[in-house]
Amino acid sequence: MNQLGEKIAGQRKALGMTQVEFAEKMHVTRQTVSRWEAGTVLPDIEKIGDIADLLGVSCDFLLRDAAPAEAPAVPARSGGVSRLLLGLKGKKVSLSFFDEERDPDLFNTPCRILDFEEAWMKVSAETRKGKVEKLIPLSSVLSVELVKEDA
Repeated sequence: MNQLGEKIAGQRKALGMTQVEFAEKMHVTRQTVSRWEAGTVLPDIEKIGDIADLLGVSCDFLLRDAAPAEAPAVPARSGGVSRLLLGLKGKKVSLSFFDEERDPDLFNTPCRILDFEEAWMKVSAETRKGKVEKLIPLSSVLSVELVKEDA
């Protein structure tokens, strides 16, 4: 068993979850979970965040070799807001959107992340229309880039 597999198995068992239950919640087969835990197959990178959420651990805990054997308690995400996103609260960012969900007010406009509410991000920005505050669905955001603050 590899370290990632050991961590997944250990945390899953600590939560009293069977491979079948874990697989159902991850929308994969029990065999896939078995292969992850045995280290014969690694989870897709897209699944790592979901695995961490389900197990109540951080992605760092799962992926870093130097992480402690025992999982630190990590508060569960609320509505899709990861610790990484929460770390951007109060910061000035540039958002890019999936084409079909582009927000015209925020296109090429830096904004400040004010808060998160469930699966939404509250931002403020200075636009051509003046200062706006908006709720943006997290599912519409393709990427977030930090913007250097004016000195």
